Parts: sequence; structure tokens; C-alpha cells
Amino acid sequence: MAEAIGTPAAPRRAARTGTGRGSIAVPVATGLVSIALFLAVWEACVDAGWWNKLITPAPSAIAEGFLGLVDDEGLLGSFLQTLGETAAAALLASTIGIAIGFWLHRSRWAGRAYFTWFASVAAAPVVLLYPLFLVIFGRNAGTIVAMSTCTGATSVILKTKEGLDGTRRVLIAVGRSFGLSESQLFWKIMLPAAVPTIATGVRLGVIYCLISVVGVEYLINFGGLGELINDLAERWEIPMMFGAILFVMLTSVVFFWITEKVEKWLRPM
Repeated sequence: MAEAIGTPAAPRRAARTGTGRGSIAVPVATGLVSIALFLAVWEACVDAGWWNKLITPAPSAIAEGFLGLVDDEGLLGSFLQTLGETAAAALLASTIGIAIGFWLHRSRWAGRAYFTWFASVAAAPVVLLYPLFLVIFGRNAGTIVAMSTCTGATSVILKTKEGLDGTRRVLIAVGRSFGLSESQLFWKIMLPAAVPTIATGVRLGVIYCLISVVGVEYLINFGGLGELINDLAERWEIPMMFGAILFVMLTSVVFFWITEKVEKWLRPM
């Protein structure tokens, strides 16, 4: 039908799903222009004296401080440490969270008994328990990873249960009509249908893990970008401190990109 009217099927499909090059280029260009305008306004406000440069240094001053961060402050090592601790915590949180979320979905009594508990823990400031974790694990990376795992797992648990509970009953009924076993129903129907919701929970978990890792590094002064930010703030190296904060944002972008690729791999379109 597409060839009969002279329109190739692939472009029509791209236009219908909004995956053409134009649909991607426009938001990317808009975002880049918005960032450029924001930085220009920021620079102008600092130059005009409307913003105190000791509190909010100009973007040009932050850029100049990057060289000092790399050469003198060991930025790369701190970045890799935070990246590794966040990756370990996110992996543990995803594994534990998906397993517990599946258990809450499969066991009706467990879902009713414990779902609100996990929802309450998700809203609790777990970071305040860092003295207890210090007593258990000591002042080392174990404390950081353990606390961050607890912080990130709750969102994965809640979203996993939500995704599996939200699987359309008609899809399960069709699978059973074809004689699929419970295992086959899970892997072929329920999990693919729940992947977008579970991926949302994993993304939230990664963000919470990163926030917790940097926060605990800052509190216990044990390596990574958190300790670097704390040290720079105490020495009043504000431009370089902002540069280190930008690297925290870069870490978040890296993990977000990874989770997006994993989701596409698990649920190809």
C-alpha cells in the first residue's frame, strides 16, 4: 500500500513514531541554545555586579578552574571513585529491588503487608542513619555503597511491583490460551510489558544512589567528588567547587544514558 502511493514504508513509519532526524535535531538544538543563553545571562549578571562572584562565579571563571581541578585536585580519580561507588550501589539496588518487587507482586499477602512499608522508607531521610552504618561497616567505601543501596532500592521495588501489577490481563489470558507456563508468561509477556515502568524505577534509583554517594562522601569526608567538593568549599575555591559539582551532573548523565540503552535493549521497538 505504501509503495502504491509512492511513499516508502520506513519514512512513513518514522514520521508516525516521531523518530526522524528532524524530530531529534529540533529538541537537541533547542536545549543547546537554552543552555548557551542561560550561561550568557549568568556571565552578564556577574560582570554587571548583580550577582556576587564570590558566591556565584562566572561561567568563564569556572571553565578556567577546570585545569586546576584536573592537575592539582585529582578530579579524575575522585570522579572515577564516585562513578564506581554509584555503579556498585545502583547495581545492588536494582538487583535487590527487582527481586523484592517481583515477590510483592507474586505474593498477595506480602504485597498488602509490606508495600506501604517500602513506600514509607522511600520517603524517609535514610542519610541520617550514616552514624549507624559507620559503626557497622567502618569509615570506608562499604558504608557509602550500603547506604546508597538502601536509598536507591525502594524506588526500584515500588516501580517493579507497579509495572508487573499493571500488565494487561488480556495479554496474560492470551498467553495461557497458547499453553505458556508461568515462567514463559513472565519472560515473554509480563517482563516486556513492565520494562518501561521498571526502567523508570531504576533511573530514579540511580539518581538517589548518586545523591546518597556524594552526600555520604561529603559527610564522612572519604574520597570521591563529595570529599572534593567539601575540601574546595572549606578552602573557598568556589569556581573549582562549581566545576566539581558539574562533574556530579556529568556522572548522572552517564548513568541515565546507560539505563536508557539497557531499556532499549530489553524492549526493542
